[in-house]
Amino acid sequence: MVCHQGMTIKLEQPDAGGLGEVVAALREWQDDAAPIQLHPGDLGWLWRFGAESTAAATRTWRTDGKILAVGELDEQALVRLAIAPDAQQDEALARQVAADLSDPGRGVLPTGKAYVEAPPDALLRDLLSAAGWELDESWTPLRRALTDPVEDRGVRIEVVGPSQAHERAAVQRGAFPRSTFTGERWHSMAAGPAYADAQCLLAYNDRGAAVATVTVWSAGPGRPGLLEPMGVHQDHRNHGYGRAVTVAAAAALREMGSSSALVCTPTSNVAGVATYQAAGFRPLAERRDLRRDVIAS
Repeated sequence: MVCHQGMTIKLEQPDAGGLGEVVAALREWQDDAAPIQLHPGDLGWLWRFGAESTAAATRTWRTDGKILAVGELDEQALVRLAIAPDAQQDEALARQVAADLSDPGRGVLPTGKAYVEAPPDALLRDLLSAAGWELDESWTPLRRALTDPVEDRGVRIEVVGPSQAHERAAVQRGAFPRSTFTGERWHSMAAGPAYADAQCLLAYNDRGAAVATVTVWSAGPGRPGLLEPMGVHQDHRNHGYGRAVTVAAAAALREMGSSSALVCTPTSNVAGVATYQAAGFRPLAERRDLRRDVIAS
């Protein structure tokens, strides 16, 4: 462990009861003036697998009881990071996090190929690059300011409640063929603390069929909100429903008091980027994951 202003920086895996504190920290760190990083909605979407699974996939770095950084792991050996704004250039923290990410024995990333998504201006990225991590997949973040009223969506939009959970899940699976989302998982997600400031929306066509869906996550008034995920059922594509539900998402976040709406998608997803732009989102500078290969000794 490394000293941070005379204190010890400690890597921890919170238990389920400690996740509320993690969500609160992520909310506090969201800022339109800062680069996009891990959002409380990212943790909220993971909550569909339950609080225990979410805790098992979460790591924090803290000193003297204060959380300085949060990491979320997924099954593809990717860790997505958020760092407190006043700690992004902290050398002690960056060295500690880099060491914990690079050593499979520390319980963050496994042996073998692994990936890191870190804030683009954080010192951590420089240290990982110097240690041999290489640039990997390119992502395009997009932002829509919510200062002005949002235009009409042009389709019927409903906020999903418990009775529509299975309908919401069916559209998700129709949009993403490998999705395992179910009504039960919606209920699990909705029980998490991040969903207290979130909504799922369903868009319907003129025949009453649910055709597209999105989940929006607020980080609180005056802070940027997140779209995660958005999808159009594969049987109803090329009719403008993606744009319509994305505009509805922006409107919902504005009603919650969000300052802007954020979304991030692989740069290779050309159709997705075009849909978000058609809904008034402005692409920001592309960003790259970092990758490293570790051979088991």
